[in-house]
Amino acid sequence: MKLNLPQYQFKTRVNSLRKDEIFDEFRKKFILLTPEEWVRQNFIKFLIEEKKYPSMLIAIEKGIKVNNMQKRFDAVVYNRNGQPVMLLEFKSHGIKISQKVMEQISRYNLNLNVSYLLVSNGLVHYCCYINKETGDITFLNDVPDFNDLGAKEI
Repeated sequence: MKLNLPQYQFKTRVNSLRKDEIFDEFRKKFILLTPEEWVRQNFIKFLIEEKKYPSMLIAIEKGIKVNNMQKRFDAVVYNRNGQPVMLLEFKSHGIKISQKVMEQISRYNLNLNVSYLLVSNGLVHYCCYINKETGDITFLNDVPDFNDLGAKEI
């Protein structure tokens, strides 16, 4: 599936059940290549290659408690001090980014309290900055470069 991102090369294979798999460089193993996983792999590669996010500061599919329920966020970016600064949620290219999706990532952020939220279905990307002092949310025209993530905090 062609996404609204640069094209990248990935290691893929077909498993014994005739299912496509992609090698996840973060988890160091082949995983099922679902449409959502295709978006995640491409977007993370975009962050690393184009926006200069250090791969060692990105975590994929980690558990989090939300209202006493165990959930998994798709990805989080940490700053160089180990503090989470951006929460990412990915959907399949066939799923519209709706208010419900924005509410989902906002609920996850109640625990993480990051300054940036990013949602993408590979075709449409929304990135917003949350001013922690005022609670104001600003939708950005572009995904910030890694070195610009802390610029609004100063």
